[in-house]
Amino acid sequence: QPQLVESGGGSVQDGESLRLSCVASGITFRTNSMGWYRRAPGKQRELVATISHIGVTNYADSVKGRFTISRDNDRSMVFLQMHNLKPEDTAVYFCNRAYWRTNPRPYDTWGQGTQVTVSS
Repeated sequence: QPQLVESGGGSVQDGESLRLSCVASGITFRTNSMGWYRRAPGKQRELVATISHIGVTNYADSVKGRFTISRDNDRSMVFLQMHNLKPEDTAVYFCNRAYWRTNPRPYDTWGQGTQVTVSS
């Protein structure tokens, strides 16, 4: 069963930066397209960024130019470098399988997520 553990969140002010990390196990990581999702209370889950198994990236318009997704297949890890954070980025961030399509097909098993709070 997939196991996903996110870390690196925190509380920052508008314009600051954070780097999120995710370590995956229970999957063949090297063949998985991975991504970051986020969920604000009372809102639907949103796909923020994806990175394919060969490193092709896609970003939601809301974060493009500010966030960078990367992966380390040797360590089964995926990262999200976030710059110029805005209050609207406040959410719990999750990693999971993610295809850049209408149904990104995350695994049913989710990690605990990591909270990002951005104050103005």
